[in-house]
Amino acid sequence: MRFLVLIALGIIVAAHHGAQADEEISFNRDVLPILAKSGCNSGGCHGALAGKGGFRLSLFGYDPQADYLTITRESRGRRVDLFDPGSSLFLTKPTTAIAHKGGKRFDATGDEYKILATWISQGCPPYNPDESPIEFLEVSPSESVLNLGDSRTVTVTARYADGTSRDVTRWCRFTSIDETVATIDERGVVAIIGRGEGAISAWFSSKIALARVVVPFATQIPPEVYSNAPRNNVIDDLVLEQLEKLHLKPSPSANDATFIRRAYLDTIGRLPSPEEASVFVADRSPGKHERLADLLLARPEFIDYWTYKWSDVFLLSGAKLRPNAIDAYYGWIRDRVSINMPWDQLVRELVTAKGSSIENGATNFFAVHQDPETMAENVSQAFLSLSIGCAKCHNHPLEKWTNDQYYAFANLFSRVRAKGWGGDPRSGSGIRTLYSEDSGDLIQPRTGRPLPPAPLDAESLDPNDPRDRRESLARWLTAPENSSFTRSIANRIWANFLGLGLVEPIDDLRTSNPATNEKLLAALAEHLRAHRYDLKSLMRLILVSNTYRRSSEVLPENKDDLRWHARAYPKRLMAEVLSDAISDVTGVHDSFTEIALNDGSTEKITGYGSDTRAMQLRDSAVKNYFLKTFGRNARDITCECERSHQPSLVQVLHLANGSTINDKLSSQSGRITALLAADPKPEELVRQAWMLCLSRMPSETERKEFEAMLTTAAAPEKRQVVEDMYWSLLTSREFLFRH
Repeated sequence: MRFLVLIALGIIVAAHHGAQADEEISFNRDVLPILAKSGCNSGGCHGALAGKGGFRLSLFGYDPQADYLTITRESRGRRVDLFDPGSSLFLTKPTTAIAHKGGKRFDATGDEYKILATWISQGCPPYNPDESPIEFLEVSPSESVLNLGDSRTVTVTARYADGTSRDVTRWCRFTSIDETVATIDERGVVAIIGRGEGAISAWFSSKIALARVVVPFATQIPPEVYSNAPRNNVIDDLVLEQLEKLHLKPSPSANDATFIRRAYLDTIGRLPSPEEASVFVADRSPGKHERLADLLLARPEFIDYWTYKWSDVFLLSGAKLRPNAIDAYYGWIRDRVSINMPWDQLVRELVTAKGSSIENGATNFFAVHQDPETMAENVSQAFLSLSIGCAKCHNHPLEKWTNDQYYAFANLFSRVRAKGWGGDPRSGSGIRTLYSEDSGDLIQPRTGRPLPPAPLDAESLDPNDPRDRRESLARWLTAPENSSFTRSIANRIWANFLGLGLVEPIDDLRTSNPATNEKLLAALAEHLRAHRYDLKSLMRLILVSNTYRRSSEVLPENKDDLRWHARAYPKRLMAEVLSDAISDVTGVHDSFTEIALNDGSTEKITGYGSDTRAMQLRDSAVKNYFLKTFGRNARDITCECERSHQPSLVQVLHLANGSTINDKLSSQSGRITALLAADPKPEELVRQAWMLCLSRMPSETERKEFEAMLTTAAAPEKRQVVEDMYWSLLTSREFLFRH
């Protein structure tokens, strides 16, 4: 038997040396890219968890060593024939020389076949873990300005750590980010089929690079439209630069009534009072928009609004935590919002928190993420806007993150421990003490061994260092050079005020999901770095820009704009803001007395007074039909997808016939009762209703119509007319949306 093995090895070596005239084919650089390009190791083929036809490869080649053994050794090596490479199943199956359920993947005359046949004839040179890895890809040209009907070929170059480079265009997987603008074929030929701005992504060996494509709209806009447009800061410069490139005309500025309503809702989550709106509209002095921005950023409601926003990100929910832990967690966030703590400092405190969950509310961040993998995924999502969950099982199919990087990152949390309350949201003290052990590692399941702990795309830590690994993580996470950290929070802030992120979804900063205005996002991030992560400073920059002031009026020259900010985009008020607005208008507040637990049961709670606003709720588990119906964030996972802004038939029916509006309008303790008791004139009733709901005076048509109805109504029917008037306003698109 040993003699036969030696003969076989000798044949393999001879075959290998006999092929030295050819450049040696690399399993890493040559074979695996062919499998990926041909779809052989995709999720729908042999890359599936169970493989196909008894042949299983790692998804997109995330485990090259295992793939090599599977191809060359599994099933007694029958997939490769070193004596007659052309007879190898590895070649006859994908060319359908013999039956293949996956169909034809390449031709016997193609480059794929030639490379794989040469590799087999060379003795199947093995996977080499020491081979110089790819550092990055380059797509050329990186940006093109083209016209409808044009085509252009892109080339992709892989740059390796040893300084070498290769043209890998032939083996890349290409995707068009917006197929309404451009398509791309497997050869890298881009075809322009629509107008706007798109991007082409190239994927090769778990690396991704982009090329941008700009196709101006057909409108002809005089250059002076842009040169004469109002500019207040860098935001306006960069938005106008892009609009000019795309041939989109900016809409005029919004009127003062629209602006003050927009600014109040976006900054503090409240409607301006009729008096506040009237004063602002009447003010003719210069600088009033800047003064309004400063006023709103200093309002106490600002603290309510932004504490609530960060509570969504940090998952404050009674479905996971006991009430006293919720209170401590909420108080910790609120205290930091109230002093405008720099974002990097806030995140460092949160990520490195230890001690009692009651004395240090930040420790509850880890109480809702109780294993290293979940901690890693949520830290990445919350503070970097990067979803790494797919890499838990295999290399990320849409990003550069590998399975090894995932477990190295998660190993940063492997020594986080807690004692005390066991996590049952229905009972117990809720007191949990968080601490860090000086030993312990997370095992990489694929190898059965731990990986040295390492931040994403960063140097590994000493695995034997007993210090809390989260300290190193926090320094890396919040470092100014960590662009994902700064871009993530800049994009979140921008989306809050402009109604649309520069990257959408706003917590999805994949390389393959580029910003609509990359220069602008970079400028916002740089502003944050320069101002030491002062979020109010960035908010003010946005509020005083002319871009933010722009109206939502659709012009013929910008009707195709959906994301470049030629105009403002109306957005439906978030559930909590809408609920509070209805309460403010009607003068009737909701009662919050129960929380809903995961098992469907409820629990009575105290602590919310009769004047508590929805935006002041500490806990997303508080029961409220309106908030649930209108898409409140359930805070189950760290994802913006938890909040829904989509309209539904249930919402329409509830607004029309439900209790939220109708019961509040008919309440004897509400605003309408007080208004009618003062017996105002019809014109005053109409004026006040419009100012309360829409922050503007009624138009002449609106005024005459409702004044006539009020004037002719008999005394017993007058209240019903007033209720109907308010109902029509509260259910109108103008009220439900911020314009």
